[in-house]
Amino acid sequence: MVQRREFKLDIERIGTVSAILTQPADARACYVLAHGAGADMRHAFMEKVAEGLGDRGIAAFRFNFPYMEEKKGRPDQPVVAHAAIRAAVAEAARLCPGLKLVAGGKSFGGRMTSQAQAKAALPDVKGLAFLGFPLHATKKPSSERAEHLAGITIPMLFLQGTRDGLADLSYLRPVISALGPKATLHEVEGGDHSFAVLKKSGRTNEDALIEVLDVLTAWIDGIA
Repeated sequence: MVQRREFKLDIERIGTVSAILTQPADARACYVLAHGAGADMRHAFMEKVAEGLGDRGIAAFRFNFPYMEEKKGRPDQPVVAHAAIRAAVAEAARLCPGLKLVAGGKSFGGRMTSQAQAKAALPDVKGLAFLGFPLHATKKPSSERAEHLAGITIPMLFLQGTRDGLADLSYLRPVISALGPKATLHEVEGGDHSFAVLKKSGRTNEDALIEVLDVLTAWIDGIA
């Protein structure tokens, strides 16, 4: 049985945002799952990830960034996003005592989490998992957004579609290689930035998401 709790998350000196904890009775870990730049924590992708992890014995703590809570179009400045992530990690640890804690999220949310970790380690977080790391803007291949990753010492998992327009693999693969054994890259064949695949691939979007969830779960279980 998976329990779902909705509540408000206080971010010191910034305000209050909505949050959701999806926790199976047999949970062995909790993933602090930050949303992407264009959709909030209730987006269908976020719901499917949380539900899929719950079915696999992993709790998911979702939350809105302040700009999304206030329905503003422009994402928060990093300092605000980092504060929201730190508040979410602290609350997840409080609500899920004894569970292995990992953090990350979809696109923007994952990148902000990695920046926060690089600036000052997120307490008790054992690893970072990125569901489509946004390495660069569309049609502007670069690896500058990954420079801060070198300062992270905990394990990192990069789940990337091979058709991801925000992460040219010819740029991302060298980044992962340079990070050494702490970083793992899993390529979802034919997947775009949200792991959607083309019909001609012979797979469905559900098939691709199952792959993502299975790999993510196995990686979480493998972290010390």
